[in-house]
Amino acid sequence: MKKAAFALAALTAASIGSAFAQASRDYISIVGSSTVYPFATVVAEQFGKATKFKTPKIESTGSGGGIKLFCAGVGVQHPDITNASRAIKSTEVEQCAANGVKEIVEVKIGYDGISVAHAKTGNPVNVTRKELYLALAKDVPNPDGSETMVPNPYKTWKDINAALPATKIEVLGPPPTSGTRDAFVELVMDTGCEEFPFLKAMAKTDKKAFKGACQTMREDGAFIEAGENDNLIVQKLEANPAAYGIFGFSFLDQNRDKVEGVSIEGVKPEFETIASGDYPVSRPLFFYVKKAHVGVIPGMKEYLAEFTSEKSMGQEGYLAERGLIPLPAEEYAAVKNAVMNLTPMK
Repeated sequence: MKKAAFALAALTAASIGSAFAQASRDYISIVGSSTVYPFATVVAEQFGKATKFKTPKIESTGSGGGIKLFCAGVGVQHPDITNASRAIKSTEVEQCAANGVKEIVEVKIGYDGISVAHAKTGNPVNVTRKELYLALAKDVPNPDGSETMVPNPYKTWKDINAALPATKIEVLGPPPTSGTRDAFVELVMDTGCEEFPFLKAMAKTDKKAFKGACQTMREDGAFIEAGENDNLIVQKLEANPAAYGIFGFSFLDQNRDKVEGVSIEGVKPEFETIASGDYPVSRPLFFYVKKAHVGVIPGMKEYLAEFTSEKSMGQEGYLAERGLIPLPAEEYAAVKNAVMNLTPMK
């Protein structure tokens, strides 16, 4: 058995070596989240200026799309790092392992809030997660109060709550491949859905039915998938001040001259409210590193050192200036230690 295991390990090492030998690459290849993209781009530019290495190439593919590319294999034809606005799923880790990507270093970089926003010329509103669920779900609990589901009958915000505007429900949001969409579904749709006791009970008795009832978005024009391009959402909001858009706080922060965040349960998305935990819709941001590529692709260790440095990720770092909510000191120390030692996630 020991001989077989040793032979397998040798074969794996040889195949990894062979994958790298097929071609050479003198720059870091990064894919993934559109939310993390601007942060990674700033770090990449700093890294390119301050070191002898080439500036990494970064593609905005969405979290799910990036993880799929990252997990496809080891070797220069595959990305070294994937950015993600949600944690990697156990099924994705299994897919990675099946393709030989077995040692992954998880790097939590900070926190972000998910904003629902409108054009500066639109009317400020205050909504709850329950109201957002009722506005955006394909099927909703019957308005007659019975424990049945019906196709979403709500056409305007006022139909849901008389205190909301009598404007047509139109929300532009990210596609299913986006980590922002995953987080919005979990933090807003699921939470709003669980306000109905019979659906909350369903979460324990029939997870598949709960998912269908709570996470399936409307397809009648009230919810519009706008792709991975957040700039496109901003343009559409400017064209229609009655519409709303969903994107990360950092993007809202960078476009304050054009858009304004909606209050959710009385709290506006702001740097301070997300850092304090008062804003109800916030999530951690990550990137994932292929350990097998460190020491092979030039500059990997140095890029990791730049990204996790105090001047980058720290409380007063340049990423905080761009809208990233920094990690608390204890979390930051743990992340830095894991990166320094290239400790794979368990």
